[in-house]
Amino acid sequence: MQAVNRRGFLALAAAAGAGAVLPLGAHPASAAPGAPDPTVWREFGVPLVSRTGHGPLSGLSVAVKDLFAVEGHRVGAGNPAWLAGSRPEAAHAEAVAALLAAGADVAGIARTDEFAYSLAGTNGHYGTPPNPAAPDRISGGSTSGPASAVALGQADIGLGTDTGGSIRIPSSYQGLYGIRPSHGAVSTAGLLPLAPSFDTVGWIARDADTLRAAGRVLLPRAAGPTPSGAVLAQEIIDVASPEVAASVRRAVAGWRGASDLPRPRTVRFDAGVLPGWVRAFQTKQGVEAWRQWGPWVSRHWDSLNPDVRARFETASAYTSTDLAAAERVLREARERVDDLLGDRILLLPSSSSVAPTREEASLGGPAIEETRAKTFQLTCLAGLTGRCAVSIPVRSRTAPVGLCLVGPRGSDRQLLDLAVRVAAEVPTTA
Repeated sequence: MQAVNRRGFLALAAAAGAGAVLPLGAHPASAAPGAPDPTVWREFGVPLVSRTGHGPLSGLSVAVKDLFAVEGHRVGAGNPAWLAGSRPEAAHAEAVAALLAAGADVAGIARTDEFAYSLAGTNGHYGTPPNPAAPDRISGGSTSGPASAVALGQADIGLGTDTGGSIRIPSSYQGLYGIRPSHGAVSTAGLLPLAPSFDTVGWIARDADTLRAAGRVLLPRAAGPTPSGAVLAQEIIDVASPEVAASVRRAVAGWRGASDLPRPRTVRFDAGVLPGWVRAFQTKQGVEAWRQWGPWVSRHWDSLNPDVRARFETASAYTSTDLAAAERVLREARERVDDLLGDRILLLPSSSSVAPTREEASLGGPAIEETRAKTFQLTCLAGLTGRCAVSIPVRSRTAPVGLCLVGPRGSDRQLLDLAVRVAAEVPTTA
């Protein structure tokens, strides 16, 4: 495991003062020189919450996405109006409590896109967190704050969520390691939900060993199925941009049989079904998001950023007929993917492109929406099947790219072990 960048952390500690807690303002200009970046952190401490035990994560720090309950602190969900109406939490979310008990400190509460209903990280209320690996490009969302904190060396682990790709995308964009666990593998107790049928608690790290160490704390101890091999479908890889597709193919070509798995085999897949699967996924996601947030959003439309508001407006119009049709498509999609993969791992890009530039990524702009649509065709494959997925950084020509390993449901620990071995033999950006 790599230790946190102590110089970066200590510089923030000096700005805060020993034992201090910093509630941060809404815009970068509000931060004093050397203070924690308010596009990354909503609150920062030295630490914000101290460990409650000793264990495998002793000496490490965690950036907690601003959707999890942290005892004594409010949940902001990326929206100032929601934050203003929140009360301090009475107890930690279960995932936060587990990390603290294993010896990790909570460095702070990190930014998220509003209600996690975005994949970009471009929160108009608080700004876009930096992408240290590609400073002219966006960070990726909605686990944008924790990802940037990890990439900056200000935390070792970024605790976040992945509903439609919000762990895998910032990992890909910033050259980090990230896992979306099997659905239900990690408790969501104490987490503000978006779409419970797809919500997962995931995490990000700068190296595969730290990613696995957090998994040994958060994941069930019981061993799941052992993957029997790995496959790729050229048609799925070709959903991505030529640069990303080429980077993933080079990485796969360098796979020399990690963990005694045979070299990946090529399978055929009709990628023409993916847009329809995405529509079904987004319909069910939207119905559940409206059930969760609709009553509040209906009273606070003007508090939303344009892109998130547009998604809630679409979600509010879905009918029971729309949901029934979507669920039929999702059942068929899950059966088809399960028949194709069985207990094998699917190799594919973690996102459809390198991170868009900040100039391209205006809120709700066409470039970001096109990228979102293509990326969802890749990320939905784990989401609609409930499978676990790990993103590993690989080399590319201009900016970081992620190679995604989608494993059988319940094989999370085995997939993390494999990621450590693959990371050692596939050239990465880390």
